[in-house]
Amino acid sequence: MGPWLTKSDGGFRDARTVQGVTDATREDDLLAALPTLSRRFGLGEVRSSEYLAHGLMNRNWRLETSAGTYAVKEITDVPLPKVRRNLAVLGDLARGGIPVPAPLLADDGDLVTEVAGHGYCVLPWMDGEHVQGTDLTLDQTRDLGAVLARLHEGLRRHGPGPVPAQAPVAKVRAVAVADRDAATLLGRLPADPATDFDKAATEALHGRRGLLARHAGARPEGEVPAGPHGWTHGDFQYRNLLRQGGRVVAVLDWDRLGVRPYGEEVARTAQVQFGVGGVFDLGRIAAFCAGYRSVIDLSEGDLADAVKRLWWKRLTDFWQLEFYLDRQDPTFGEMFLADEALLNWWTGHADEVQAAYASR
Repeated sequence: MGPWLTKSDGGFRDARTVQGVTDATREDDLLAALPTLSRRFGLGEVRSSEYLAHGLMNRNWRLETSAGTYAVKEITDVPLPKVRRNLAVLGDLARGGIPVPAPLLADDGDLVTEVAGHGYCVLPWMDGEHVQGTDLTLDQTRDLGAVLARLHEGLRRHGPGPVPAQAPVAKVRAVAVADRDAATLLGRLPADPATDFDKAATEALHGRRGLLARHAGARPEGEVPAGPHGWTHGDFQYRNLLRQGGRVVAVLDWDRLGVRPYGEEVARTAQVQFGVGGVFDLGRIAAFCAGYRSVIDLSEGDLADAVKRLWWKRLTDFWQLEFYLDRQDPTFGEMFLADEALLNWWTGHADEVQAAYASR
């Protein structure tokens, strides 16, 4: 999750330590790798570098050189063979008119260069801004849905390989397992919470256990989602989109490219884009889905299945809180509380949410 190429909205966030790694350590790693990267990728003389403290997983820099401006990504959370596979798709997509950055090839034709045990890729820097979904006009929102559909069509032609005939199995967690996880997390929080976050997280976990008990009978049936499937981006949302003049000019962060139901990506994108402040912007969800369905004809039933499965996934997982406790990164704690508020609202307005997704 998180962009590879970013331009800050109002300056770069000062993150002195993330996951126990200091900015100085990051800069030392890059400085040590720069001569090799410059030579291998033909970057010319390096004039300046700037660490970008946006991504939650990988590490990224903006590089000014005599040959141009580039984004350098150190790959930390994805196997390098998978990164090579994913990057190889981007050139064909770009030539097909999809707004993606085409990665640079190293002097040996590789897309990833390894230096001192770290893998790096280089892409042209792309200017633009990240715009939250609720800041888009309705026309821009409809266009965003169409962009995602055209991206799916492009991946149908240029994906990394053939698409399996059977849709991938989507595991549906049992209530008992989710409740046990909630109890375990409660045990990891202070028994007598002292901070505002600990108090809020404790209250949220107790509330989640109540939701699980009340909605145990709503578990989706079967583990094969409905509707068409194919190669999908995997994290299509505003943090990974750059805009200029109201248009999407770059789709970023291809680490999670994979075969999924199209409905799953439509449902998830709309949730991340338009689930803000603890509520869904139903008008924008309707516009986004209408834009997508103007290009790819997902049926109402297929979307309804995807939305229900996404709701159940949110109801039964706790990954943000687990990341917060494991890494002590407050970003994940904030995400957990924000998504908890949305989950409660969504559960109480399920029919309205389904109607918005069904819009043409």
